[in-house]
Formats: sequence, structure tokens, C-alpha cells
Amino acid sequence: MDWLEKSLREDFDLPPKNPSEEAQRRWRSAVGALVKNRRRRFRMVADLDSRSQNEARRRSIQQKIWLALYVQKAAITFIDGAKHKEYHLTDDIIKAGFSINPEELASITSKHDHKALGMHGGIDGISKKIRSTFDRGVSASDLDTRQSIYGVNRYAEKPSRSFWMFVWDALQDMTLIILMVCALISAVVGLASEGFPKGMYDGLGIILSILLVVMVTAISDYRQSLQFKELDNEKKKIFIHVTRDGSRQKISIYDLVVGDIVHLSIGDQVPADGLYIHGYSLLIDESSLSGESDPVYISQDKPFILAGTKVQDGSAKMMVTAVGMRTEWGRLMSTLSEGGEDETPLQVKLNGVATIIGKIGLVFATLTFVVLMVRFLIEKGLTVGLSKWYSTDALTIVNYFATAVTIIVVAVPEGLPLAVTMSLAFAMKKLMNDKALVRHLSACETMGSAGTICTDKTGTLTTNHMVVDKIWIAEVSKSVTGNNTLEDLNSVISPTTLGLLLQGIFENTSAEVVKEKDGTQNVLGTPTERAIFEFGLKLEGGHNAEDRACTKVKVEPFNSVKKKMAVLVSLPNGTYRWFSKGASEIIVQMCNMMVDADGNSVPLSEDQRKNILDTINSFASDALRTLCLAYKEVDDFEDDSDSPTSGLTLISIFGIKDPVRPGVKDAVKACMSAGIIVRMVTGDNINTAKAIAKECGILTDDGIAIEGPDFRSKSPEEMRDLIPKIRVMARSLPLDKHTLVTNLRGMFHEVVAVTGDGTNDAPALHEADIGLAMGIAGTEVAKESADVIVLDDNFTTIINVARWGRAVYINIQKFVQFQLTVNIVALVINFVSACITGGVLLSQQCSCCGSI
Repeated sequence: MDWLEKSLREDFDLPPKNPSEEAQRRWRSAVGALVKNRRRRFRMVADLDSRSQNEARRRSIQQKIWLALYVQKAAITFIDGAKHKEYHLTDDIIKAGFSINPEELASITSKHDHKALGMHGGIDGISKKIRSTFDRGVSASDLDTRQSIYGVNRYAEKPSRSFWMFVWDALQDMTLIILMVCALISAVVGLASEGFPKGMYDGLGIILSILLVVMVTAISDYRQSLQFKELDNEKKKIFIHVTRDGSRQKISIYDLVVGDIVHLSIGDQVPADGLYIHGYSLLIDESSLSGESDPVYISQDKPFILAGTKVQDGSAKMMVTAVGMRTEWGRLMSTLSEGGEDETPLQVKLNGVATIIGKIGLVFATLTFVVLMVRFLIEKGLTVGLSKWYSTDALTIVNYFATAVTIIVVAVPEGLPLAVTMSLAFAMKKLMNDKALVRHLSACETMGSAGTICTDKTGTLTTNHMVVDKIWIAEVSKSVTGNNTLEDLNSVISPTTLGLLLQGIFENTSAEVVKEKDGTQNVLGTPTERAIFEFGLKLEGGHNAEDRACTKVKVEPFNSVKKKMAVLVSLPNGTYRWFSKGASEIIVQMCNMMVDADGNSVPLSEDQRKNILDTINSFASDALRTLCLAYKEVDDFEDDSDSPTSGLTLISIFGIKDPVRPGVKDAVKACMSAGIIVRMVTGDNINTAKAIAKECGILTDDGIAIEGPDFRSKSPEEMRDLIPKIRVMARSLPLDKHTLVTNLRGMFHEVVAVTGDGTNDAPALHEADIGLAMGIAGTEVAKESADVIVLDDNFTTIINVARWGRAVYINIQKFVQFQLTVNIVALVINFVSACITGGVLLSQQCSCCGSI
């Protein structure tokens, strides 16, 4: 089999992820014209020509959108009195209680028409005309009415292929067409020589066999297409937070209606066109829609937000003004046909196997026909002579030709690549039941050969159910897990200090209290933010909320590079105060003051700084996540100014408990016994990371823990010696994860799986052989870059994916080897049988996989 492997390496070798178009065209060219049924063989591989056409069409539409947004808009502003299209209210719109035409409403946002927006009274006027309020949203009782008037949030898709289309595809098999011609000739000659009905038997038998093969093939392929459609629908499920009936709800983007109040945050894909209500530092990436690479800041002056764009930074509330086919994104997506998913390396190799065996089968079929014809001519010449020919002679020659064609039918495993695709699809279905959504087929193969898993800590190895366990404030450390938290803190700090702490907690947070449908209140936000916010609510009991009365002026959302978040608030006395919260070591470095027990700002001495760092390390050694809260008062600020990075006053240190998930230690042990190295890459304190890693069994005696800044400073030669030993990387940036993955793949040729949840993790997820995005904590940008979505954010699910991937890969390899042996043996047996008896001995082939 060495010759087969050599041939496959030369023409049918494909990287497992992001293959180049040149590599994809190379193996297609190697297959050549020797394909029995091109429609069926290439159904589950990418249509490169269609992709090229789609890309050209996409660029053309993006250019038109760009012109509409940035050129025509500018031109119209210079043309005074430009005429606007007249829109009329129909009886249905008036009867439903709305006061604006759907087309006009959609055009205001899509064309960024400030003038039309002003004519309708701005966003406040629009909200009244579509019967929506900023605080309560729309009513669930009139969702159907809104969908009938303003449309549903779906774009037009091409109808699914019917069963009869699969029947037609199965009939395109060249060998079956030849056999049908042979059957027709056999029937005509048989009728002429033997009469009806005896002369019809051979031809009719062939036709019935062909029809049976075609129906079984079509049924199998149709069922497979339904399964893939179901999986594709799962991939498209995206949920978004909206306010309806005054309560915060999580709904599918397909249920979104005009008037909904949508909550946007970093990493979200905007699900519909809308108008900005309010928010903080909202930065939108419009490149997917307009091709414009520079992000756009959204504000009250520029309130238009378009579907299909992505939130690059900040957060906001948006009122939906157009959905589905009334958005530019909907029209863009409806014009693009599916180019197909990239083929997997195993699919390509099996196409190569089918091609090579097809060539061998063609040689054997030709030899068979030649041998049978020579034997026939010799026998005929010795008996009646070659000068006399009868209709039975023609029938014999037709049967010999049919025998030769049957050898090709039986020998060539034409359906083998499709059978493997079905096996991978079954694995995808099974993994979905195990809380893993596989977005790309190749991930099922590649995961089976992973040698390294680079995993996050928070929410993946840990439960993500966080609570504040300890707090340091005014040089005092306190455990705050008991019921007497407020009394304990009141005994060591003044009401002024407590008020400052509560102000920092409630103002500098991304968490919020929302009202549920049943009237209960719930805290929404990231687990870390929720833990601190709930701690603040517990502290607030009995404390005067007016002490922290202030107004937010500017917000800097958490940034994984800066590792902090900040907010600027205006105080009743006319001054301003910055609150910063983030990674402990980073915030402490920015501080030169601290709050004492009486609420006064006092200088921070070196001894006190050392004690604070010792406290942080003590918290971290207990496997607690540590965050610091600090503030700085300023008299004035500039709109484009960033939060201060020096001169801050330290308020407190939080120690947050996040227990290790049950089963993680056993899962890590299973990985190590299978030869898979688990590496933890986290933004947390190195002592916290080491404590969790030891508890999970990741950090062993021969492994090391390193911080991101140290890792970045290493030369390529130092990294070559260092990387194999790394088990924990703490205080890392997304770029550090990307660098680690790149070097593991490039220097050490490892097959690497990487987990990620943030927008900045997208490059590492894309670079890895298998990118695993978190389904709960992950942003839409991260999920879009991933190969697998871990629906429950659990590390044990990742191990299940690896186990299934390995099992599927091994079983498919065994099946392929067995199938090749069977096909080659059948080829030889049929050749010998045909030469001796004039017919094939093994003539029944599975239409699905080619097995005999």
C-alpha cells in the first residue's frame, strides 16, 4: 500500500483547517474526469466557483452599501431641499395602531437619514409611532401584529432540495447510464431473437436493479440532507437580551420584532437595524456589511446601527426599526448562495482512494472485455466462422460489455467519501447531545489527534458560580461569607468609608438588577460582576443610598488588554470622580493613596504597599480571584480623555471564590494518560492560577507557571526551550494565547485545541487546529471563529469531544482499510470469474458506501 500512500500525499493532502484555494483545486484536478457521478461525489465539498461568485457579489453589494452610507449621504446634505420619497399609511397599519410606514422606517436607518428622523421627532417620536417605550419595550400580546406589519426577522433562503432532486442526482451516475443503454439494447435484441416475453427478461432485470440502486441511494442521501439541515439550524441559533413588558428577557434573534429594546454588549452581532437609545463608548465594526475597516462610534448624534455589524467595544440599548428582508444585511444574505463547507482531509483522501481504485477498475474492466471478446471470437471462428453473425452474437457482446461495466460499478467505492461524511454527521449529532455543537465537520476528525489543549480557567475548569469570600479595606482583611457581614465591617470602618465602597461597587459595574416576568428581581452580568454587585446589595441593607447619589458621565468597559474597567461620575458638589476596578497588581501600581477607616485619603507607604501585595498573594494562594477598587477625584475632564493610570486612591481588594468543577481532575488525568497535555491560559493572578492548576492536576512537578509579560519578553530560541514545560500562563493577554498556539503548531508541529470566550480570543480560536468557544460566556464573535461551541462551558465536555473525535477517526480509518481490501479482492475475483464464466461473481454493491 506504499504506492497508494505516496500518491495520496502528492495529490490529495489537505491541511485540516483553512486550506488554500490552490490546495483545494489541486485535488479536484487530480480526480479529473474519472468520476461515475460528479453530482453525488462532490455534493458535500465546497463549490469553489460558487464561492468566488459569492465573494465578487458580496464585494459589489458592500461597495453599493458603502456608497449609500458615506457618499450619497454626504451629497444629500449639500443638496438643499432634496426630495424624499412619499410613504403612505395603509389601513392595516392604522388599524394596528402604528403611525409610520414600514418601508419609511427601514429607510431612515439604512440610509442614515437624519433629516427624516428629525421630521418624525427623533427617536422619541419614532418610539411613539411604533408603540414602544424605552423602559418597557413592546407588549408580548401584539408580537404577531408587529410581524404581520413590519415583517419577521428572517431573510429569504433557497428552498430545500426535494427527494426527487436526489433521485435525479443518483441517475447521473455514468456507469448506471451505460448499464441502462445496455439494458435497452439487450431488450431490443432479445425481443428480435427470442420474442416476448422471454426476450425482455435480461434487459428488464438490469433496469429493475438500476431502479433499486437509484431509490436506495436517493433515500439515503435525502435522509442525510435532512440531518445536515437540522445541524445547520442549530448553528444559526443566536440569543439576545431584550426588554419586553418591562422585564429583561433572552430570546432568539428570529423572534425579534420592530420596537424591541435590544441590549448590546462587546462581541454581539447586531441582529436587526435600529436606533441608539443610550449607552457607553459603543464602537461598531461595519466591515462585514460595508467593507469599511475603520470602526464607527455610535452616539446620540450618530444613532444608526445596522444589522450584521459587530459590537467591538462598549454597551448600549437599541430600538429595533427594521428586521429581516427590510435590512441591508437581510438583502445581502439572500443574494448569496451557499458555497459549501470546506472538505475535511479524510474526505479528500477518500476521494483520492476512489479515484485511484477507479483507474485500476477501468484497467481491469478493459482487460475483462478484451479477454471475453478474444475468447468469443476464437470460439466463433472455430465453430461457425467469423463470416456468419446472428442476433444472439450481438446480445452476447452487449452482455460482455455490461459485465465489464459491472466490474467498475462493484470495484469503485464511489459513495465512500459520502459515507464518511455521514459518519461525521452522526458524530456531530451525538456530540450535540453531549453539549457540544460542532460547526465544522473537520473538527470531528482533527479533535481525535489533538496533542495539546490550551484552556481558560474561569467557567471552564471552575464552576463560574462566584461569591465574594474575603475583602481587604482600610488595612483590615475580613471573611464575608457569614450573615453578619455588615456588622463586621461597621465595626472596623466608618459610614463614610462604607459609602465610598458602595458607590464604587454600584457605579463601576456592568451588572444590573432586572425585573423578571414573575415580578422577581435578578442580577444580570458576568459572574465576577454579579458576585461583587450581590455583595454590594448585601452591604447596602440599612445604609443611606443618597450617600452614593451621582450621575454617570463616561464608561470604559472591561478591556482584556488593560485588564480594568472604569467609570467617570459627577458628584452633587460639581466635581467628578473616576472609579477603576481590575487586576489587583495593575490597580495597586496606579495607586499612591489609600482610604483609611475614617474615609480619608492617606499616602500609601512602601510598607503598606508590601502588606497589600502580601494580602493579594494570600488571597490568591487560597484559590481566590482578586480584584482591586480605586478612585480619583478630578475637577474637569475632556470627552476624549481616558481613565487615569496614576494618582489613584485604593479603596478595597475583593477575594472571589470560584470552585473547581466536579469531574475536572479526572478529566485532566484522562487527558494525560492519553498523551494530551493540558495547559491553562488565564488572565488571573499567577498564585490563583497555580492553586487552581494544582487542584486540577494540570501543574505537575516537571511543569512551570509563567506570567504573560515574562512570556512575551522571551526570544524565539528561549521559547523553544520554554514552551514544552509551560503548564500555566497567568496574567496573559489574548495575543499571548495566539503566540503560544502559533509556536506550538509551528515549532513543535502539535495539533492544538484552544478554548476562548472573548472577542479578543477570536484570532487564537481561528489559528488553532480546533477552536472551542464557550456557549454561555462566549461572545458571538468568538463563536463565529470557533470550530466547536461548548454549550455548557464545561472542561469535561471538551474531553468528551476529544474522546469522540478519536473514536470516530480510528473507526473510520479501520472501516476504510477494510473497505479497500474488500474492493480490491472483489476486483480480482470478478476479473477471474468474468474471464472464466463470462459473468461477475460479486455484483451487489452498497449505494451508500460502496461495500459489497
